[in-house]
Amino acid sequence: MNRWLVDTGPIVAYLDATDPQHAQAVTTLEQFRGQLVTSGAVLTEAMFLLSDTVRGPRLLAEFVSASGMRIYDLAQPNELSAAAELMERYGDTPMDYADATLVLLAEALGTTTILTLDRRGFSTYRTRSRKSFRLALEI
Repeated sequence: MNRWLVDTGPIVAYLDATDPQHAQAVTTLEQFRGQLVTSGAVLTEAMFLLSDTVRGPRLLAEFVSASGMRIYDLAQPNELSAAAELMERYGDTPMDYADATLVLLAEALGTTTILTLDRRGFSTYRTRSRKSFRLALEI
């Protein structure tokens, strides 16, 4: 099955018609056939960014449900420690907690294709096994 990791940016762009990347996010997500996966940290970030958008939080909840998106927590002590290590390693990029959870999720699932607007970050980040990310918007 085709599986993509999903970062905050495309989710927000898809749900916020005023976002400059809205059309691209809509086209990409509506053409995708497969499983979307993300972390709770990404959804927390998206919920915050959509909180000022009309019905933003509700649209996010409906999107997650309708898409069948799989959500992983990645907030256990060992995962928090691993995320902190990644954030330190990539501090000059920089890497935030949501990005770190996606790198950890890529390692856990063996999936490195990611739907993100953060081309700089995810072109730089690597999994522990040194695998690079495939940027879904560039496929």
